[in-house]
Amino acid sequence: MAKTLIEIKKSLDENVGKRITIQANGGRRKMIERSGLLEGTYPSVFTIKLDQDEYAVERISYSYTDILTETVKLTLDEDSLVQMEAVEKV
Repeated sequence: MAKTLIEIKKSLDENVGKRITIQANGGRRKMIERSGLLEGTYPSVFTIKLDQDEYAVERISYSYTDILTETVKLTLDEDSLVQMEAVEKV
């Protein structure tokens, strides 16, 4: 299901602050998997704040074109969303 860049940005805008898992093409048949918070969306790119205890790099950014071309795949982490909502209600 091909989306436009505007649709991709809009769907990411709605999920800012939520935990996601990202799978990116690392080259030479290698996939890189990282998880963190969708920190922000900008006109050309979006940023993800990675879990500091797991990764040496604090933030990563990708363009919306990376999602369109399927170089990057994002997955919302539903379990942590439920946990975050429970913490916010307390």
